[in-house]
Amino acid sequence: MRNPLSNRIVNIPFSGIRKFFDIAAEMTDVISLGVGEPDFDTPWHVRDEGIYSLEKGRTAYTSNAGLKELKMEIAKYLERKFQVFYNYDTEMMITVGGSEAIDIAMRAMLDPGDEVLIPQPSYVSYEPCAVLANGIPVIINLKEENEFRLTAQELEEAITPKTKLLVLPFPNNPTGAIMEKKDLEAIAEIVKKYDIFVLSDEIYAELTYLEGQEHVTIASLPGMRERTILINGFSKAYAMTGWRLGYACAPKIILEQMLKIHQYAIMCAPTTSQYAAVEAVRNGDKDVIEMREEYNRRRRYMMHRYQEMGLQCFEPFGAFYTFPSIQKFNMTSDEFATKMLQEEKVVVVPGTAFGTCGEGFLRISYAYSLESLKEALDRMERFIQKLDFK
Repeated sequence: MRNPLSNRIVNIPFSGIRKFFDIAAEMTDVISLGVGEPDFDTPWHVRDEGIYSLEKGRTAYTSNAGLKELKMEIAKYLERKFQVFYNYDTEMMITVGGSEAIDIAMRAMLDPGDEVLIPQPSYVSYEPCAVLANGIPVIINLKEENEFRLTAQELEEAITPKTKLLVLPFPNNPTGAIMEKKDLEAIAEIVKKYDIFVLSDEIYAELTYLEGQEHVTIASLPGMRERTILINGFSKAYAMTGWRLGYACAPKIILEQMLKIHQYAIMCAPTTSQYAAVEAVRNGDKDVIEMREEYNRRRRYMMHRYQEMGLQCFEPFGAFYTFPSIQKFNMTSDEFATKMLQEEKVVVVPGTAFGTCGEGFLRISYAYSLESLKEALDRMERFIQKLDFK
């Protein structure tokens, strides 16, 4: 029988995150710190708007690019929060989560042989999406001593004549690292010097905790708006993961081609989700602040506990993850995570799920209640004490 499968797809590995959830599913009394999902419910006023849209029979397709009302609200939000303006009619589209936006941006921009620079550790989808778009992923290994930020020197050293696109994944999943304005300004100069483009994944933009500083988008810097595909969404900031709603903003020439792929593959994002999102972006600032303050409280608790148990971890100022080092235990990340799951029933994700340079680290989420975090870290401390004793 003829092989029915594409070799390109077969050679893409499954996500390294799933293994531990599959094991945990067969166990009892497990505490998971592995999921990158808010533990908050979607705010009631947002859910109410979704329910109301159903009651009113708003169940038809929207336009391919999304509800005009929603795009107008997003344009106001971006200008108000991040000082960047996009034409909602020609430079913005609503997608099925930020993940679809990443996929179609790469497919719209890459030709076979084009290189995509991907800083790692980072979200698991970037590298496969580059491969699916016929691009060549080029990995930039980020360093703990730089707080897992991308430096201008690292970027410049990775650029070749075939480089077309840089993925800029900050605030970062899995490390919690952020890029400040001065970092982005240095990156922008290199981007302009070598005439490349930036895919800026800013899904965690609202979840930054560095006192006195808010998130800065590279699209707001001089000469960068025309080089940037800005990706964001509602999953993390508004606790709307299951609503599957994101958006992309880009120059018209790029967005038109992204929309073409979206038309044929998706049609439009979920209608009910779009009506709910109008309410979220219009009246959800208070919800975002409350959730961010709670995350920050948990973040500080995690760092305190790590210090108490002698676990090295740089301080993360974004998203809702920590990335502690377990190198001193002379175990691989996979071995550590597997053994701790078996002995203490705590799920964490090996750093290698996010790139080979994540070896020696764990991704531990604090998108859980303080009560759950305390119990999980008590178990983790007990596990570490046994390793130290050995």
